[in-house]
Amino acid sequence: MELSFLRPLYERPGPYASVYADLTRTTEEVPKTPELRWRALHEELAAQDIAPETLRAIEDVVRRELDQRWSGGLAVFAAHGETVLSERLPAAPRRPLAHAGPLPHVLPLLVQRGEQVPHLVAVVDRTGADVSGVSADGRRIGFDVRGDADYPLRKVSAGDWNQSRFQRAAEETWRGNAKKVGKEVERAARRYAPEVVVIAGDVRARTAVMEELPAAVLERAAEAGETVRPAGASDAPLVAEIGRLVELKAAEHLMAAVERFAGERAGRGRAAEGIGPVVAALGCGQVDTLLVADRPDGVGTRLWIGPEPTQLATSSDELRERGVAVPDSDRADATLVRALVATDGDLLVTPPDGLPAESGLAAILRYVDDSTPRRDD
Repeated sequence: MELSFLRPLYERPGPYASVYADLTRTTEEVPKTPELRWRALHEELAAQDIAPETLRAIEDVVRRELDQRWSGGLAVFAAHGETVLSERLPAAPRRPLAHAGPLPHVLPLLVQRGEQVPHLVAVVDRTGADVSGVSADGRRIGFDVRGDADYPLRKVSAGDWNQSRFQRAAEETWRGNAKKVGKEVERAARRYAPEVVVIAGDVRARTAVMEELPAAVLERAAEAGETVRPAGASDAPLVAEIGRLVELKAAEHLMAAVERFAGERAGRGRAAEGIGPVVAALGCGQVDTLLVADRPDGVGTRLWIGPEPTQLATSSDELRERGVAVPDSDRADATLVRALVATDGDLLVTPPDGLPAESGLAAILRYVDDSTPRRDD
């Protein structure tokens, strides 16, 4: 999981207020239900001695979403009277919460975001394509490709005057437009490094575009969409099919990482398991990929921290020995993610029982030395 979008949170010191608000609206509920849910979170934050200006900054963001009638989940992180990051969630938060601490509580956001597989989706027709997706660094992609020719696009019926000439002209138009779409998809693939390229839409246009793609793109490409799509039909089946293809690639990522961890633990030893060894590895910048099981209580402990991201330990005495005069403490997951972002590591969240580590916490390491602890005793 690409984490660079979190950097602004760690460039500004805390304390932080973190809010996961459920602003969903349903026909079964009274119109003011989202406001009532927010009011309950507001009271929770106020009870945690959040600075009034920070509470107002969060309320401003929530109020804007309520005024726009946004129906869904919202995550907001604020410090010292300013909102540092806010993001709409793909659905209501699994558990609405209001948290105050030295660090932002970002793990629920990362769990709900899921693995952001870099991908391109080109929905094509005979005039061009609408291209969207997510880049390797988490940026949203969106642009249109319009063909150079728009006439004729349809073949004439049998018996029409000059039938063969119009049929050839229509096919030439399709091929010309498909060639342009293919070039733009290839250019986007080089620029954004997607792992999946989905060509969707009109079946004849899909085939024509696929024929224009080079081998390097074709090996990552898949087709999606009905062979015949009635006029006015819903986009929902196509969206679901595209989502399934991307989710399949995300599942492959996760399985590969878990297998890699198991292999390293059994072989070369570039693996750490349990809170102590993982904390030590993060403090040295050794972690390539952090694996966290998605459990209700998170990592389930607290850690001691200093002002620098790699100043983390399981005891305050250890940090004092390392020169931190006044150690602070916070949730272990918040502490681990801060160190991971600072050292350019990746994060993968596994199902509750999907990680072969009893503690639910493990890491694949960049390197090991004789002093590297491998697992908790």
